[in-house]
Amino acid sequence: MENTKDLAFDIFCKLLLHTFISQTEHTSRAERKRRDSFGMFDGYDSCSEDTSSSSSSDESEEEVAPLPSSLPIIKNNGQVYTYPDGKSGMATCEMCGMVGVRDAFYSKTKRFCSVSCSRSYSSNSKKASILARLQGKPPTKKAKVLQKQPLVAKLAAYAQYQATLQNQAKTKAAVPVEGFSWGNYINSNSFTAAPVTCFKHAPMGTCWGDISEGVRVEVPNADCSLPTKVFWIAGIVKLAGYNALLRYEGFENDSSLDFWCNVCGSDIHPVGWCATSGKPLVPPRTIQHKYTNWKAFLVKRLTGAKTLPPDFSQKVSESMQYPFKTSMRVEVVDKTHLCRTRVAVVESVIGGRLRLVYEESEDKTDDFWCHMYSPLIHHIGWSRSIGHRFKRSDITKKQDGHFDAPPHLFMKVKEVDAAGEWFKEGMKLEAIDPLNLSAICVATIRKVLADGYLMIGIDGSEAADGSDWFCYHATSPSIFPVGFCEINMIELTPPRGYAKLPFKWFDYLRETDSIAAPVKLFNKEVPNHGFHVGMKLEAVDLMEPRLVCVATVTRIIHRLLRIHFDGWEDEYDQWVDCESPDLYPVGWCQLTGYQLQPPAPQSSRDSQSSSSKQKKKAKSQQYKGHKKMTSLQLKEELLDGEEYSFLQGASDQESNGSASYYIKQEP
Repeated sequence: MENTKDLAFDIFCKLLLHTFISQTEHTSRAERKRRDSFGMFDGYDSCSEDTSSSSSSDESEEEVAPLPSSLPIIKNNGQVYTYPDGKSGMATCEMCGMVGVRDAFYSKTKRFCSVSCSRSYSSNSKKASILARLQGKPPTKKAKVLQKQPLVAKLAAYAQYQATLQNQAKTKAAVPVEGFSWGNYINSNSFTAAPVTCFKHAPMGTCWGDISEGVRVEVPNADCSLPTKVFWIAGIVKLAGYNALLRYEGFENDSSLDFWCNVCGSDIHPVGWCATSGKPLVPPRTIQHKYTNWKAFLVKRLTGAKTLPPDFSQKVSESMQYPFKTSMRVEVVDKTHLCRTRVAVVESVIGGRLRLVYEESEDKTDDFWCHMYSPLIHHIGWSRSIGHRFKRSDITKKQDGHFDAPPHLFMKVKEVDAAGEWFKEGMKLEAIDPLNLSAICVATIRKVLADGYLMIGIDGSEAADGSDWFCYHATSPSIFPVGFCEINMIELTPPRGYAKLPFKWFDYLRETDSIAAPVKLFNKEVPNHGFHVGMKLEAVDLMEPRLVCVATVTRIIHRLLRIHFDGWEDEYDQWVDCESPDLYPVGWCQLTGYQLQPPAPQSSRDSQSSSSKQKKKAKSQQYKGHKKMTSLQLKEELLDGEEYSFLQGASDQESNGSASYYIKQEP
């Protein structure tokens, strides 16, 4: 998708559709507004009911009240006029839309700016031709020139409107809006955010193109007190995920009115959108007198500049269409017994994230959150096909309206060849503990399933019945060969109760009479993911997967990312794959309507830290990892271990990179 274009020619054509005007001269005739026949903003007037022009040229104008002498207006040729008194007002040419001093206009009624416009007015064919050229439409015989009301009347009404607004403002107190702002957070700390292209599963992740600093867009003009919505051109000063810091054209190095906006939002458009949509371009009030010829200024600034592609909003809409629908049935991990799956029903879909309710939950409170590309959900019948444990539902038949999700909707894993040398039961390896995602532990292959799936257990903390085994695919980026942590200087968590420290793999293999899984069987592909240490993002707390939090990448080991949740202790950090569907660009929550969890305040962090130290739990039959509280629960006590439940582990997504790990074999 191409999203850059030379605007040189387009700007000359499109800018003819606009009249650039100052911020203080708009008329509101009650709620009646109108657009002129050229799609231009007539003074500060907007659309109302169109009135056909009369063939007579001696139509009288209504009398208006005197106007303040300080009220300026910007003519479309760049000249600025003021009103020395209340009589010598301004006029608008009914043929070409030119705004100027009324006394300089042609004819007694001052309806035309020149003899040419006066003569052209009487020719219906010429009127149709002009309208067609400026509106980009083929001429029609029925084309009409709209009759314009005197600009002086509009300005008088607008002055009265402004006075009414000021009186209302004195009686209304501003209501403070509390909440987290990514823009303020990034600006105050000079943070950088991971680019959208790092998140292939997120909206626009694969078609973001070269949207970068310097791209020009058309946005609503907030530096304006007009009763109607107007627009102006702004440039991207800084990008932070989906969010962009914008600066209005004409402000140069002045950042006083810079503002953050979501690029994928409905109020951002490519340059030229106003022309094709008939929307007014109005320069900000702060700089209205900075330039005398706005048209020439914009042509100069926009020639050769980049803008969004014309189909950008369509692409955004398409990328936010999700194939999973409510009432679909899937198989998902049983959060109380990791070794098995259960049937669940899609209750809601937000930004590709699914709220799944276990089928036997009558009150629909027994739920589980995950992304539609999560390795933890599968089509109905998956468990039986690979030999995975499955909890049969007490419900003998489908409930009305429920239907099985088609198998093609689920994330595909990489095909493997298990015919030759392959994983075997009892082999040792290193794996991310899905119950404590901050730890990489000594682990054992407990069972080899079909299609490359493995049942893994954490040494020293397994339940006697194997209920805490968990399923990883052989290509999962969450399992590693023996020695991975040592080579990459990561702390390896030894088996619980193992006394011979520091832990040495050679000694442990000999003591347990076991062998290490061959290095060549592991996934060593590392995609060019684009993440860097210190980048900000929005990440799911996989120990509480309904929460999406403000987070930071604190370490990168090949394709493995260490995710830190801002405002929380390091013990809550989680190891996540770079292609995990549980990582999102800054602004994802705002775009999709998902609630973002802000960084925890200092007082809450202190209480959480002391509570967690007092309530360290031994990992018995079912280890319970640390769990963060939502902003609504910060004043509550830390939950007991028995109340913790397993929540989603790191991503098992297939990779497509070419880089490889550097791993040494243990003797």
